[in-house]
Amino acid sequence: MSQIDDIKSRIDIVDLIGETVKLRRSGRNYAGLCPFHSEKTPSFMVSPERQTWHCFGQCNEGGDIFKFVMKKEGWDFGEALRYLAQRAGVQLEEYRPQKPEEKEEHERLRQALEDAATYFRHQLLNTDEGRPALEYLRQKRHLTDATIETFGLGYAPHGWDNLLKHLAARGYSEQELADCGLVSVREQERGAGTSEYRRTFDRFRERIMIPIRDAQGKMAGFGARILPPPSPPPFQKEMGGAGEGPKFLNSPETPLFSKSRLLYGFDRARKAIRAAGRAVIVEGYLDVIALHQAGFENVVSPMGTALTEDQLRLLKRATQSIVLALDPDAAGQKAVFTGLEAARQALDRETETAFDARGLLRHVARLQADLRVAVMPDALDPDEIVQRDPAEWTRLIEESRPIVVHVMHALAEGRDLADARVKSEIAGQVLPLIEELPDPVARDSYRQQLARFLRVDERSLLGAQARGPRPRRPRPRAAETAPAAEQTPVSKPVALSPGVKVEEHVLGILLRRPDLLYRLDRALQENNLGRVVPEDFGYTDHQLLFRLARESLEQDSADPDRYLLETLPAPLAGLAGSLLEGAAGLDRVDDRLLEDLFRSLLAMRRRIVDENINQLRYLIEEDELMAENYRQMVLQNTRLRQLLDRARLTRNGVR
Repeated sequence: MSQIDDIKSRIDIVDLIGETVKLRRSGRNYAGLCPFHSEKTPSFMVSPERQTWHCFGQCNEGGDIFKFVMKKEGWDFGEALRYLAQRAGVQLEEYRPQKPEEKEEHERLRQALEDAATYFRHQLLNTDEGRPALEYLRQKRHLTDATIETFGLGYAPHGWDNLLKHLAARGYSEQELADCGLVSVREQERGAGTSEYRRTFDRFRERIMIPIRDAQGKMAGFGARILPPPSPPPFQKEMGGAGEGPKFLNSPETPLFSKSRLLYGFDRARKAIRAAGRAVIVEGYLDVIALHQAGFENVVSPMGTALTEDQLRLLKRATQSIVLALDPDAAGQKAVFTGLEAARQALDRETETAFDARGLLRHVARLQADLRVAVMPDALDPDEIVQRDPAEWTRLIEESRPIVVHVMHALAEGRDLADARVKSEIAGQVLPLIEELPDPVARDSYRQQLARFLRVDERSLLGAQARGPRPRRPRPRAAETAPAAEQTPVSKPVALSPGVKVEEHVLGILLRRPDLLYRLDRALQENNLGRVVPEDFGYTDHQLLFRLARESLEQDSADPDRYLLETLPAPLAGLAGSLLEGAAGLDRVDDRLLEDLFRSLLAMRRRIVDENINQLRYLIEEDELMAENYRQMVLQNTRLRQLLDRARLTRNGVR
């Protein structure tokens, strides 16, 4: 989440505007007298769902919290950002773009990792020492030579400095190899604690080596699996020999490798995830490889057992349906629960529930992601299941259960459900999960399932919910833990509108490919629709970025990419970088990408039109003097909606 999104999620627009404008409930929205022009009857509407405002009177404009503060105070975006950040308790961090020399250094480190991967591959395929590892992959893991080559598997031989010597001969310094995590450095001390010398040695020894790449397919580091001994090891073994140490060893944290942000196999799985409409998360690297070999390419693995918010956000860019298919052992099941909190925070950020001042649950948006768990039978790992019967794997994924249902069954396993204390304990852990769902129908349905599962009256669950503890608030940030006299009031958390994601998707493409904007304009005009304008975007930061994308095409002093880089305001640099990163995986041909843009923009306009019509209908009922004017606005918006629907159905807008 960018700092700007963080601010938006912490400040409720109804609270902010309510300090200046007297608002009253009007259906799903709030109405009041516009603070920017004189009027006697309300024409100013605030949407808590979209976190936007609009004046249907003389102003005829609208926006978000940033636009309201900018218009009210006469500030620019940077000034409004600083004010709202202080109000929200968000510490603004200066965005530092990657310097050319830093980028060059990172490329050097990536090349060292590539050279190491080549070295490890040679050791696996062409040496006597690597033969046991190769046979293990072929015979025990049932991997074909083609799969071994595709995933670049290798072997790190016995010895303390084989790789170090090999890469040093290719011109890499010890510091570079340490920076990319290929070697470890240990200070050797003697006598009175003085450092006598440094010892540098290979980090990976006698392990199967698995290259790990980022979402763009660039080398980031390695996962290393210890080679199981062919027989019980002798009593005495050389230190560091096969079978000793952790089963898996990853690269350390480096400028390129952050295990909380990477997903193994995502670079290869992205297209399959989009095609299948679902991502499957397994625990092990070799599980991913075996499943890909069997044709199930929508599978990825985290860098450890615990899922992180960043990993789940990465997946959500490709799909809204995610299945956890972790190993059936205790560690694998623990990972489900460990990752549950991160999953709820990351997957439903747009749909998270929030509490008002009276502690009542508010529903801010519809559910945006479907998180399920597939139960592995017979204590088998995913790769063992697919080897036994690929059709069984397909069935298990199709039969995966919603996370709430899985938690019910997991908590009840091996326990006496006739015991009232057990029932109470399970209800106490499951009810908070149910109450976090934004969809009231889903909440009712899960409460009914829980009541049937525990064989209790649903009314007792409602009673337990009412008596239960209040949900835990997010951990306060540094600004929120200041002395009482220095604290700035922080508004209750609010959820961002689902429309934010559509706008970010469109902006990410246009920032990466501004040349598509002219073709998009032409496609819209051929469908009797106006070209893209800043007002198509409901959020101020998005409007500013779009204006820059348009300006980059209309100026002739520099290439569009260079112009964007040189004119991008510092407060928007972080958001722009995030949007560009999110669009990096869009590798569709121009026509398909243009169609994606076209349909996404239609969806953006349709959302605005629907909101306008709903707000105007309430104004018609409440203001007889302006009713006819509002009816004309409804008619205009209805005609526009018809044009949008016709353009979407005919698909003639994109060529």
